[in-house]
Amino acid sequence: MHEFGIAEGVLKACLATAQQHQANKIEVVRLRIGALAGVVDEALTFAFDALAEDTPAQGARLLIEPVPVTCYCEPCAKEFEAPRFSYRCPVCQTPSAEVRRGRELELISIEVS
Repeated sequence: MHEFGIAEGVLKACLATAQQHQANKIEVVRLRIGALAGVVDEALTFAFDALAEDTPAQGARLLIEPVPVTCYCEPCAKEFEAPRFSYRCPVCQTPSAEVRRGRELELISIEVS
């Protein structure tokens, strides 16, 4: 389960930020995760909670903003949100060769106190 590796990286960043700002507690961690990132939100939350025990991040809320797959249709010159398992433009039915969003795995913010 690679979610533990991701959670470990997020936790390290959080702890470094807390130390840098001389904070005692990490309250909220916000992530942006694309549908194609291959991350199971529940597994990531479980891993983060387990790794955060006995650290300033214990009890922190992990908020995950999902990012849908967005493709670009060249004939229509427009972006479209791709339904699951389909990368065809909903207007002209042309298969898209360009995924513009949906692979994100970003740490957006950390709230400390």
